[in-house]
Amino acid sequence: MADIKGKGNSKRRYMSEINVTPLVDVVIVLLIIFMVAAPMMTKGLDVKLPKTTAKSLPQKEKHIVITVNEKGEIYFNKVAVDQEVLKRRLMEMRHEGLAQQVLLEADRAVAYGTVAGVMAAIREVGIEDIGLVTEPLEPSKKTYKRS
Repeated sequence: MADIKGKGNSKRRYMSEINVTPLVDVVIVLLIIFMVAAPMMTKGLDVKLPKTTAKSLPQKEKHIVITVNEKGEIYFNKVAVDQEVLKRRLMEMRHEGLAQQVLLEADRAVAYGTVAGVMAAIREVGIEDIGLVTEPLEPSKKTYKRS
């Protein structure tokens, strides 16, 4: 409060300013908490893709990702499904015009027959544009010198 003295009588007036320091402190703490917690909120599937030297192909805007993990479980855009549900969802999306390209991610430990079965299910629906997702090979760190 501020004291203001006039002609012999003293009147007190309240300060009309808001102290924003505690508000700023709380906002900074919340910002730090969300910055630390945000990367932990993303959930992905643990798939070890095979490594190849193939170059990446241009992608269309809309694509569907089907993942087969090392246990042989099938995921449709990160949602666990079986082959019948996979076919039904792909058929629905194809009729809506949303299923133009399908990207297939399969763990390198998955049997070839499982991957071939998923590819056959995709083709049964009528989708011919299937992309196999792989990881690029790491460049060799060995250097050779001529002597």
